[in-house]
Amino acid sequence: MLSANTNSSNISIEELLSQFSTGSARKRRGLISSIETRVDDICSLGSKAFSSFDPAGDDWAAGWLLQVMNRHSPDSLSDLLEDNCKGWFDYLSEVGINYEPLQTALLKEEFEEADRLTSAYLRRLAGSGAEERGYVYFSEVPFMPGSDLITIDRLWNAYSQGKFGFSIQARLLESLGGRFDRLWTKIGWKVDGIWTRYPSSFTWSLQAPEGHMPLVNQLRGVRLMDALLNHPSLVGRRSK
Repeated sequence: MLSANTNSSNISIEELLSQFSTGSARKRRGLISSIETRVDDICSLGSKAFSSFDPAGDDWAAGWLLQVMNRHSPDSLSDLLEDNCKGWFDYLSEVGINYEPLQTALLKEEFEEADRLTSAYLRRLAGSGAEERGYVYFSEVPFMPGSDLITIDRLWNAYSQGKFGFSIQARLLESLGGRFDRLWTKIGWKVDGIWTRYPSSFTWSLQAPEGHMPLVNQLRGVRLMDALLNHPSLVGRRSK
């Protein structure tokens, strides 16, 4: 376990969590290290540590707390989740997909596995044709159920300090004037004009550039990713 440092030990764990749950994104990021040093105190609170968070939302502060507990006190996390095998965050699926494996991989910061699962989910959402051929056509995207795409986006966002997910990629693309050629560089899919080699050269950690994950096979052109980022269910999430 980690011991508290002087920056975080002068206030109660309840006050620290209150600041973390209500602060601006910038303030929250400044508290990340302090939160991790107080993991023992967080674990002692159990479910009370999450009283300010909504399991139906995608607040990355809650996701980070869960990841910290998993890093340093997995037994305490198991006790917290014992009544919900699906994971702490609730989710919906119009087609009966179990997203527990994705939530577990993201919780454990196994991002490469989470990305593989995401690709498999997208193929399933696109239909049997996509599953048989092993990839999705852009023309299949509009028919994907919106609640499932939102679930995938929410989980990626919640377990990445707000750095990853379709809505993050869409927001970055919008800020770049809709230019995919600039987006590839921004999110680390292209370096010095050369496509990043999959999977060895991708950064499968929270140190990756914003928007780095999940991956979409951009080598088939921009139309697949463009269709996905502009799916009606995801358009409203880019402004959150």
